[in-house]
Amino acid sequence: MIAYVDSGTKLVDVFSASPQLDREASSKLAMELFPGMKLVPDADGYLSYTCPPRKQVFAGCYPGVSVVAASQLGIDYPSKLPATYLSAARGRDIYFLAMHSVVDWFAFAIWSSGKLTRSLSLSPDSKVLEDIGEHLPFEAPYWSGQRKVDSDDDEPYPLPFRPLELGEVALFHFFGYSLEGGPGNDLPDEPRFDADSIVLAGFRGSKPWWKIW
Repeated sequence: MIAYVDSGTKLVDVFSASPQLDREASSKLAMELFPGMKLVPDADGYLSYTCPPRKQVFAGCYPGVSVVAASQLGIDYPSKLPATYLSAARGRDIYFLAMHSVVDWFAFAIWSSGKLTRSLSLSPDSKVLEDIGEHLPFEAPYWSGQRKVDSDDDEPYPLPFRPLELGEVALFHFFGYSLEGGPGNDLPDEPRFDADSIVLAGFRGSKPWWKIW
């Protein structure tokens, strides 16, 4: 998913206040980012589930924050995010985060004032795909070897930590919640708010009226 955030605004503060979804703005943003999908309204989603099927998009616009979730955003190199997604920020900060549990892949990136300040993408198979900018404080225990993976295999785990574990910490650090929190993962037992209560407007790509026989 990707989030556009007004300067000085914290995502967790907005979500903790149970913000009202602006459906009109959400629709406009979704159509701006995916003009080729011919989107139509679909069932709502929630911030706790930001992995819609390929032909679906979730979008939520709230005071100071806009969030969009779509499979098209799951790219290996965040620094190469298409200009369409970056220009939609209009001066706001951008937070990008993606995870794929099947391959243990995780990526995140931050743009501030239009400049990429941090980008990371890695998985055990591909190793470090991208590592741009200075490591953030919450990353320190992972890169320093404090979260080393114990492996029963003959060969050691190819990374100093599991990407998805850092992904959960990044999700909590930026967005204020996690999918799998609790002790042992640098996360508190309780989230800062209920992600199931944050509604995202759902959209799906409409089918063309014509058919090829």
